[in-house]
Amino acid sequence: MDENITLNLTNDENPKKETLIKQSVAEVETIKKEAVGKPEKAKRKKLPKELKPSKKWLALMIIGIVGLIGGISCLAFVFLMPEKSNPELAFPKIPSKNTSEETYSSLTGEKLSDPSLKNAPAYCIQTPNGLDGARPQSGLNEAGVIFEAIAEAGITRFASIYQNPGASVIGPIRSLRLYYLEWDTPFDCTIVHAGGADDAIAAVSSGGYKDLSEDYQYMYRGTYGSRLWNNLFTTSAYLKQFSSSHGYGTSDIKGFSRLTPDESEKARVNESVKEKLEITTPTTENTSSVSVKIPSVSLRFGGYDSFNVDYTYDEKSNKYLRSYGSGVDHEVYECSQEDLGERNPEDVCKLTQLAPSVVVAIMVNERKASDNYHEDITTTGSGDAYIFQNGGVIEGTWSKPTRDDQITFSDKNGKEIKLAPGQTFVSAIPNYGSIEY
Repeated sequence: MDENITLNLTNDENPKKETLIKQSVAEVETIKKEAVGKPEKAKRKKLPKELKPSKKWLALMIIGIVGLIGGISCLAFVFLMPEKSNPELAFPKIPSKNTSEETYSSLTGEKLSDPSLKNAPAYCIQTPNGLDGARPQSGLNEAGVIFEAIAEAGITRFASIYQNPGASVIGPIRSLRLYYLEWDTPFDCTIVHAGGADDAIAAVSSGGYKDLSEDYQYMYRGTYGSRLWNNLFTTSAYLKQFSSSHGYGTSDIKGFSRLTPDESEKARVNESVKEKLEITTPTTENTSSVSVKIPSVSLRFGGYDSFNVDYTYDEKSNKYLRSYGSGVDHEVYECSQEDLGERNPEDVCKLTQLAPSVVVAIMVNERKASDNYHEDITTTGSGDAYIFQNGGVIEGTWSKPTRDDQITFSDKNGKEIKLAPGQTFVSAIPNYGSIEY
């Protein structure tokens, strides 16, 4: 072998290259001898610099290998996929936001951040409104729906309906009347009260209601002071504890028919941009007209101005600032969203003016009860209704077939009226009262 190599090299025209190759062959022979029985040392021997592969050649070789591996991978992916594979299934898309999946409160119509809150326990609390220490009420701003009617002697009282309350003080709490109970029933709520009229207590006992009446495990008496006997309070923590202890984990609320927030915004009356709200007028049943903004509303229960109500529409907030007919703002204590223990509201809360999003006035048949002191109000059947929302007014009727049914509202053409989302005040105006706007 060596001779052949030497022979061939003698014919090379480059003596310098011939000498280099001879040296290389000699080194290879040396490596071969040393490698016998010692393969690892042979591997570590270095070839002359001139015989090493260039960096460019190595780079091209690496690129080729990577390309080959990539090609094999792609072929494997194609041939190993099922024959009827769906590209959308192979590469799932991130679901886009679907507004139809948004969850709204059955009580207020407002959007819920947590869908599980939709069926949370509800509470219907009898809240006084007299001049004997009941005012200012506490936590009333958190009620989603408030029914207002005369309790006795021209003095109004509220059935305040809460769901997911957070107020540290709620109250005061007073006695129950049958008509408040009948308005409460569709909300599947715990009836929270301090005793009540005989017919109301009998109905609660026989009707299978969730009932919480003056129980000092879940209520407490604040210091008397100027509140006199209107000092029975509860807290959000106590209400939730009551529901948990009695297995009342949910409420199946039959709420009012509601507009979505977007629908409500589009229906707003805004004179500055000439937006109008179509309403049915009382002149003819088959015609509609256009309403301008209604700046104020006055509800007269037929008694003292201290219990009559005025509302002023605030276009900026799209709410109705509530005041008494005497000119005094209806302020309530807005309480902390934490459990502060058994405290007086004036010690831990701040005052704020009530401002519901919707004001509903329903005309009802009302008369003195058999004791000639309490009231007897017809809650089922139908009557005239006035819905004030989004700056305008819709005149129509209300209907409630049975105690279990929720009130529905219709315009003069019989079309259902949907209420705007937010706190809603429903005032039962007796047939001898009046509504002015």
